[in-house]
Amino acid sequence: MATTMQPASAESTKSLINYRTSGGVAVIEMCDPPANTYTYEMNRQLDDAILKARMDNDVYVILLTGAGDKFFSAGANIKMLASVDPTFKYYFCLHANETLLRLEHTPKLVIAAINGHCVGGGLEIAMAADIRIARKDAGKIGLPEVNLGVLPGTGGTQRLSRLVGKSKAIELMVTGNTFSFEEAQELGIVNDIYEREGFAESVMEYALQFCPPNKAAKAVGRIKRSVQTGWEIPLESALAVERENQQLLFQSEDAKEGLAAYVEKRPAEFKAK
Repeated sequence: MATTMQPASAESTKSLINYRTSGGVAVIEMCDPPANTYTYEMNRQLDDAILKARMDNDVYVILLTGAGDKFFSAGANIKMLASVDPTFKYYFCLHANETLLRLEHTPKLVIAAINGHCVGGGLEIAMAADIRIARKDAGKIGLPEVNLGVLPGTGGTQRLSRLVGKSKAIELMVTGNTFSFEEAQELGIVNDIYEREGFAESVMEYALQFCPPNKAAKAVGRIKRSVQTGWEIPLESALAVERENQQLLFQSEDAKEGLAAYVEKRPAEFKAK
């Protein structure tokens, strides 16, 4: 008989995800000190937060981070996984995968602010973001699941191979080594590294540039949608997706404003309409 997933009673009333908005940016913060490890209940709350940000017309960018300054996330709670049966583990991974796919499919830019150690399932979460910015000298990054006798089971094998190539991804996962953010940037896993001091403020400033009036938020979202959808389909079909997204943008007020501002040689004032 299949096991029905039930969150721990102590967790069911505990807030494991902090959510706030500022200037068009939704900040989703994993909060389960000391390592921000995730459980079934955290995944449920993360899923709810992603849906909340997606449906909020005043949110244009999602910023994902970890509470504190030591861990972005150390991944799945190992004690939880060790104490439940294989059926629970299977459905736990399935639910986590669905949550991360929802993050990828949300037509809003997602930035992972990696403010500390980012290993195992923590890196799997970060790889579901569109852009990853790390805090200098804040920790290590990697997928060490092989040392537990398992594989990165919430998208790690697939997303890492798409970021760094098949052979390098296999090497990184079978060795199980963790490495620096600088090495991760060289591999293309991390987009940029910011100084430790003022990290959160710097990442927020970066995120705000993609919100109106600075950027046409609909265009940002459609660029993401075109890339995400087109990545796994034949080129001809992907080009059709690109054309459909472009047609939708041509009908927007922001496209009219952007084109007019260019002709009139003035800064555009976008309204996400």
